Order: sequence, then C-alpha cells, then structure tokens
Amino acid sequence: MSEHLIIYPIIVHLITAVLLLFFWMKPKIQRYISILGGGVGIVIAALLFQRVWSSGIQSIQLGNWEAPFGISMVADTLAVSLILLTNIVAFALAIYSTENMVSSRVKFGYYAIFHFLIMGLSGAFLTGDLFNLYVWFEVIIISSFVLLTIGGRKIQIEGAVKYFTLNMISSIIFLTGIAMVYGATGSLNMAELSRIIPEIENQGLIQTISLVFFIGFGVKSGVFPLYFWLPASYHTPPAAVSALFAGLLTKVGIYAMLRVFTLIFPLGEVNQIILMVIAGLTMFFGGIGALVQKDILRVFSYLIICHIGFMVGGLSLFTEVAIVGAVMYMFHDIIVKATLYMMGGVMFRIFGSTKLRNMGGLMDNYPRLSLLFAIPLFALVGIPPLSGFWPKVSLFSASYTAGEIAMLVMFIFASLITLVIIAKVWNKSFSKDAPKLERKSSFKYFEDFSFSEKAAYVVPIIILVGVTLYYSFFAEHFQLVAARIGEELMNTEHYYNAVFGIK
Repeated sequence: MSEHLIIYPIIVHLITAVLLLFFWMKPKIQRYISILGGGVGIVIAALLFQRVWSSGIQSIQLGNWEAPFGISMVADTLAVSLILLTNIVAFALAIYSTENMVSSRVKFGYYAIFHFLIMGLSGAFLTGDLFNLYVWFEVIIISSFVLLTIGGRKIQIEGAVKYFTLNMISSIIFLTGIAMVYGATGSLNMAELSRIIPEIENQGLIQTISLVFFIGFGVKSGVFPLYFWLPASYHTPPAAVSALFAGLLTKVGIYAMLRVFTLIFPLGEVNQIILMVIAGLTMFFGGIGALVQKDILRVFSYLIICHIGFMVGGLSLFTEVAIVGAVMYMFHDIIVKATLYMMGGVMFRIFGSTKLRNMGGLMDNYPRLSLLFAIPLFALVGIPPLSGFWPKVSLFSASYTAGEIAMLVMFIFASLITLVIIAKVWNKSFSKDAPKLERKSSFKYFEDFSFSEKAAYVVPIIILVGVTLYYSFFAEHFQLVAARIGEELMNTEHYYNAVFGIK
C-alpha cells in the first residue's frame, strides 16, 4: 500500500473535486470540503516528502507495465518539495476563498475546478513521461481557463482569451517537440531518454529540439518576449484565483525546464548563451514594466516576470550551485507571490480599488496588518535575513565563479529595481496619508467585516507569512533540501536507477 503513496497527492484532489460536484448548489458545504481536502493534501504531501527524504527517489509503474513501456510516476526531492509547497498554498487559498469567492461563483464550480487544477499540478510534478507531462499541462490549462472566466466580467474574458490562446500555442509547440523526440529516439520515458539522447550522433538536432521545448515552456513561464499574456490576465479574476496563478502556474514551466534541461537535454554552450540572454531580458523588461505600473496588481504581475529571470538565469549557468539557487528562489517565489496577491485582495477591500493613487494610510489605520504585509514585501526585495536573500547568495556566487559577469550584473539590476518598486508601493499605500475618496454604497469594505470574515482573509496570509519566516530564519533546512535537489538533477543516474529498479 505504501508504494502507491506516490499517486496519493493526485488522488486526494481528484476525490475532493468529484465529491464537490455532488454539492454543486451548496456553497457552505463546498467550502468545508475544500478546506478538508487541502488539509489532507498537506498530510499526504508531508508523508511522501518524508518517504523520499529517508529512502531516496521513489517510482511506480502504473498498470504494472515495466519501464519504459508503462506510465512511470517518479517522486524525487524536487517533485515532492513542490507538491508540499503546492498543497500548503492550496490549503491557505481554500480558507481565503471562503470569503473572497462569492456564492454565485462557487455555484459555477469554483472549488471543484480549483482542486482539479491542484491535481493537474501534482501530476505534472510526478510524471516520468513527456507525453503525460503534456496531458497534465492540458488539465492545468483547461482548469485555469475556467477559473479565469468564472463570473464572466468583460475584463476577465479578455484576459482569459489572451491567456488561453498563448498557452494553447505553447502546448502545440511542446507537442511538436515531443513528436520530434519520439521520431529521433522512439521513446518518451524521461529516464530512458537520459541514456538515449547523449548517444545520438546528430547533437545539433538535439540542441534544436531542446530549443523547441524551451519556447514551449517559456510561454508558460512568462519569459521575454512571450510574457505579455501574464500581466493582461493575472489581475482580472478574484484575488484567490490570482494568488493561485501567481504562486504556482508559472513555476510549472520553470519546473519543466529544470527537469528537461538537466535530465534529457543538458545545455550546450550555445543554448546556455541563449538562456542567459533571455533571462537577462526577462529581468530587465519585467522590472521596467513593474516600475511604470499604476495598479498594484499589475505591479505584482510584472514582478512575477522579472523574478522568473532569476530562475532561468540560474538554470542557464548550469552548475550545481546555480541550480541550487534557482530551486531555492522558486521555493521563495511560490510562497511570496501567492501572499502578495492575497494581500492585494485585502487592499481592494480596504480602499475599494487596486489603483495606487487611491491608496494610502495603511500604517496609520491598520498598523498590525501593515507589519504583516511588510514581511513578504521586504522578502521580495531580498533584505537579509528574509527568504529572498538566501537564493541570491547562491546565484550571485555561481555567476561570479563561472565568470558570467553580465549575468551577475542583471541579477543585481533586478534586485535593485525590485527595491525601488517596493519602495514606491510602500510610499503610496502605507506611508502617505489616505486619500479622501467617496465610499461606494454598494461595496462592503474591510472595516465593516465581521471577525470571522476578517479572519478568513488574514489567517491564510499569516500561514504563508509563517512559511516565509521559517524559510528566512531556518534557511539551512531549505538549503539542505535544495542541495540534494541540485545533486539529483545534475547526476541523472539516481533518476534512471529509481525508474528501472536498479539498486
């Protein structure tokens, strides 16, 4: 029974989603079921993490077909770490959604689709087969498109069309890459490909195929110049959906890059240069885009793009230290970006708007809330010893050691421009006096909420801020996990042996 623990993170959210369909018109029951499902998901993810940490990489062949003929599910340290973080974010958002998501949207199937999306993310992290990675990507795209459009407002539909169109194009590119790999190797099992690909004589073709995969994953991650769909869509749905997307969806693309470019297509010199250039431009244009925005949610959207550049930059350096830095940054970014959009939802309830010109006076009127909000904002900048600082130590060190000074300059530039942007946000929303605005009579403001309503907004933020603080003050634990991930990714023999049962 314990060997099937690998697929339990998928099954728990599948069962939760199906169960929610039986209570389609009962929003209150759906909320309780979702929170329960999220809690069980954390427990299972923690058990799987412990299993992998103590016993090494785990794998299972579905349908009892031996690898490489069956569907391989593989749980290595990277996969289980991301599943644990995903379930923590999902649990926090299940609580947050009890007030942020109105009953009319819940009746359209919000919670069921929410758990289908988490199921898709779990499947993408655990699959050991390229075609099944594509299948899980499609589950994620369909679920996220529904979440983007729930409510049917014009701005949501516009954002969803851009999101869906670009992501479908990326899926077609990804599928094309899969066809090219199968044509060249006759296999789609990732472990088997790690042995076949290096033996192919025409490595120029392999490097070309790897760039096809990079374009497909790059669209999903929001890298330059394929990112414009992200700021056009992420600020349009309710805060709970935006937080889910900001924390997790772009990271699936980064996960896929890490997996494919370490296990299957080790980067050649030319491709390393291409990735470095793309990473630098992503940081530059994401940072400049965030600097000129006047809506706080659009600021956060462009910061997602800017900071994706850190992870792609770490991968492009292609050393174990750089991979450790990229992984640690991904862990930090998942938690902090989800927290920022949840904060955006609270600010919308306080000010009735997300425009920076309509904000101000948070420190005077909500001092405890301001202190809570300050932690993820300062962590985003990377102020020591908060969570954003520790990955940058590895990334700066790796770029300097490799002699890639241009990459180091871009890392420093992205850090400095993030500092300027957060200082601007802090000044306009926390420090300056609150503007005199007429209150909307039809709008329920945060100060008018009951204690339980406020708790539903604030407690999930406290949970994720608690994870950020744990990361900040016990960074050696995350460093230890990331170091093991770096070693597993750079030494593909571990993955291959686990899939083919070699002791």
